[in-house]
Amino acid sequence: MRLTITHETRYRYSPSVQTAQHVAHLQPANTPCQKVISHGLQVEPEACLKHNIDAFFNHRAYWALISPHDGLTVRAHSEVETSALPDVSASQSWEAVREHFRYRGGQPGDVHSGMVFGSHHAPVHEAFRTYALSSFMPGRPLMQAAQELTARMHRDFRYQTASTDINTPALEALQEKRGVCQDFAHILVSCFRSLGLPARYVSGYLLTQPPPGQPRLVGSDASHAWASVYLPELAGHASQGWLDLDPTNNRCGLASPGEDYVRLAVGRDFADVSPLRGVLQGGGTHTLEVAVTVSPLQAPVSE
Repeated sequence: MRLTITHETRYRYSPSVQTAQHVAHLQPANTPCQKVISHGLQVEPEACLKHNIDAFFNHRAYWALISPHDGLTVRAHSEVETSALPDVSASQSWEAVREHFRYRGGQPGDVHSGMVFGSHHAPVHEAFRTYALSSFMPGRPLMQAAQELTARMHRDFRYQTASTDINTPALEALQEKRGVCQDFAHILVSCFRSLGLPARYVSGYLLTQPPPGQPRLVGSDASHAWASVYLPELAGHASQGWLDLDPTNNRCGLASPGEDYVRLAVGRDFADVSPLRGVLQGGGTHTLEVAVTVSPLQAPVSE
């Protein structure tokens, strides 16, 4: 599947911001399930963009604005070709994975061990462990348990727009059983980590379908978030061992929940992969508008 994504962010400041520094995670990654055909990033006011790779191997852009400005517009446009990996079963029990990541003095660690520890938005807590345990019976394969937990979250939780924001703790969203995709991803990551399992937060996009007979509306989509858990048994597989899980839509798959998903970045939680963040000097009231459009493209016909 070939998809085009336009992500536009507009800030308005009153009074003007004097200087600012910004960081963006808006360039999709090349993964086993997606190939970036093209990507462009435009910033107004004009700035000198610099690019690097962060600690989680995500593409990152950053820039500075050194003169007063009363607004900021950031437009990212990407074209991505997606695919799905064949299904592969994994039989390793969740307890075996937990033991694999248990610290032992003098023994070599695993490069993914950092994803076992709690983070600001996805902490380790007994409440997450308690919720997850009914899916993690003794000896059950981690892949099977993770898929059931994802399906159970999809049944138990209510998607409710504007019911939470980035400052809403995952523990509160767990107790309320409601939120948005960002909350559900943080809760699922916290459940895995509270069981001693490595998990990460994934930011990206999902192609949505308009109602029958209705045109696709420009700017009506939104960025999306899901989780992934690591399966050491599949470390040599094309997925590199990561099983992606979307509790918002009850979708699962190796390296991606499906061909209609596009990954932007991965990290410990949202704070690592925020699409846009900055440090401002000056400014008072800030208004924000975000418009995202994800559309299918007809692949070119080869002659």
